Amino acid sequence: MRKFPHYLAALAFLTACAAKTPAVSGLDYPSTRTGDVVDTYHGTMVPDPYRWLEDPDSEESQAWIAAQNELTFGWLGEIEERGVIRSRIEALWNFERFSSPSLHAGRYYYFRNDGLQNQSVLYVSDSLDSDGEVLLDPNAFSEDGTVSMAGWYPSDDGRYLAFGKSDGGSDWRSLHVLDMESGELLEEELKWVKFSSANWNGDGTGFYYSRYPEPDAKLQEMNKMHQVYFHTVGTPQSEDQLMYTNPDKPDEFHWMWESEDSTAHFMAHSDSTDDRNRLWWKPIDAKKWIRIFDENDAGYQLLGKKDDIVWIRTNKDAPNGRVFSMNLKKPREQTEVLAESENVLRSVGITGGRIVAQYLVDAQTKVLVHELDGALVAEVELPGVGSASGWGGKFDQQETFYTFSSFTAPSAIYRFDMQTLESTLFRSSKVDFDPSGYIAKQVFYTSKDGTKVPMFIVHKEGIALDGTHPTLLYGYGGFNVSLTPWFSASRVPWLEMGGVYAVANLRGGGEYGEEWHKAGTKLQKQNVFDDFISAAEYLQSEGYTRPDRTAIQGGSNGGLLVGATLLQRPDLIGAALPAVGVLDMLRYHLFTIGRHWSGDYGTSENAEEFAALYAYSPVHNAASGVAYPATMVTTGDHDDRVVPAHSFKFAAALQAAQGGNAPILIRVETRAGHGAGKPTQMRIDEIADQYSFLFRALGMELPESFGGQ
Repeated sequence: MRKFPHYLAALAFLTACAAKTPAVSGLDYPSTRTGDVVDTYHGTMVPDPYRWLEDPDSEESQAWIAAQNELTFGWLGEIEERGVIRSRIEALWNFERFSSPSLHAGRYYYFRNDGLQNQSVLYVSDSLDSDGEVLLDPNAFSEDGTVSMAGWYPSDDGRYLAFGKSDGGSDWRSLHVLDMESGELLEEELKWVKFSSANWNGDGTGFYYSRYPEPDAKLQEMNKMHQVYFHTVGTPQSEDQLMYTNPDKPDEFHWMWESEDSTAHFMAHSDSTDDRNRLWWKPIDAKKWIRIFDENDAGYQLLGKKDDIVWIRTNKDAPNGRVFSMNLKKPREQTEVLAESENVLRSVGITGGRIVAQYLVDAQTKVLVHELDGALVAEVELPGVGSASGWGGKFDQQETFYTFSSFTAPSAIYRFDMQTLESTLFRSSKVDFDPSGYIAKQVFYTSKDGTKVPMFIVHKEGIALDGTHPTLLYGYGGFNVSLTPWFSASRVPWLEMGGVYAVANLRGGGEYGEEWHKAGTKLQKQNVFDDFISAAEYLQSEGYTRPDRTAIQGGSNGGLLVGATLLQRPDLIGAALPAVGVLDMLRYHLFTIGRHWSGDYGTSENAEEFAALYAYSPVHNAASGVAYPATMVTTGDHDDRVVPAHSFKFAAALQAAQGGNAPILIRVETRAGHGAGKPTQMRIDEIADQYSFLFRALGMELPESFGGQ
């Protein structure tokens, strides 16, 4: 079933227009002009002195970015160990890796990277015993690797491959078509596609996709009027057929697809990142849509269709998720298939005529296989305690694949037989890492209001709990996202440097269902920061570390987490790494798709929500004269999801407020977006700079054995 599934020339201008920020710890911060913009929210006057930084392409902003990067890279360049750290990261990264195969029209598709290729290459093979052949190499898209493949979609007959391209990490996509029989790249290019796949029709003549009208400002502009089109292969985009638009609801997303048996059309509509949507269907030749779920009161995910029966996953009256079946012609008659359980139904699908349900048990994976009526067949015996994902495929597909990893176990891919329920190792990662000398454990600590919160802790075996270990605490805490045990080669150098790594499963995430999520949203968002603060306090009270050796890290919503935490408890941490963060909470909803995050944050347009947002908004809460911890903000100049103005304004505010000796830096990556599609070398450079920053800020020393020394 298809699922919806130049710079320096303007520095003199800056100097003339702005007062110098005081030098701190030997740093002479670039001048940052303060404007006189003041907004009034519900009777409260709020200055916004760095509003001009919201235009990243202005001459003044570009000069500011260049000056900040010059400062940052100069500071990092003074770290003698930086090169050794980078070399070790690159060496660990240099291993052959694969994605789980997907089966389409009797052929297996998978991605392979020889280790240091900037982008992984798409292969196709007729057999699992064959190495296959290159189908599409994204490394040929650009010389510097910054144009990436963003989605790939083979037609059911195996004739065509639709695929997306992203330039510089942007969420904007262009769609292209490859004739897989001839190897010819067809001429058509579909532009202004965002948050869309390419859903082929049954006969492979074209596909449904969603796009926006062409924007005036590609990076910043609010995206409105998501529309569904049908594209016929071999024709220009100008001839695409408009299938659906709704001017009355310009903020909605829309997706359309055809059922696997090509007897029905389905369409889903959503207006936020919350797990709720509307779901419609119609017979394949009908014109009128039947609105089976149109209240937008819950999430309705179509899992599969057989004849007139469909299976749907929902959180309606079930915060942890459940599955029911129904006859499309009698939608009010629903049959419970999988009842809500005490564990979160993280994902579910139908493959091989059976339901594969993946649950979270204290943020770790448990997988159950059921018959279509819900009868339990068996629990899948996983290779260990960790995270597993996969089991995708068509309704009658008898083999599928899944990937398993943990904090100390590199990813391994398994073939899974849907009838015998046997797992067979297909491929495993060969990383230059011996996990036997490290341990990963789960603890539960108490947050400010008494809530028990789980946290994973990874470190070298046998360390003394004497409070001396540099500790990196990572968190997210939002949008129903669950942080489960996963392996990352880039984390190994931190452990080899003697560091402790911790991941806190904060409220706002999805580890314990919708109630856990909602407990960290809107007026309760402070719970997330309290959970994170309590995690740091736990690590210190238990003897892992102390404040001056504690670092915190997070990206996107996690960047907000780090920004708010370092402002609220600067005494608790020694260094902070907020990445691509949502940091201006009063204006986030005015850019690109920001308004869709209001389910988690609320907006400043609501008086009560404004008060909550204003109380923690990092851009607005840097207090002059406070000694803040060493901070390196990171962002990409092409980030059109969380626009870089968030990071620019926060860095400017924090530099102006800093009353201590610790550096406040910002590292702006060029031709980079929110993270997806970032080339390997760019990722290695960024991680090396983050670890080098922590190395210096936390006063670390490299062990003699580090990096083969």
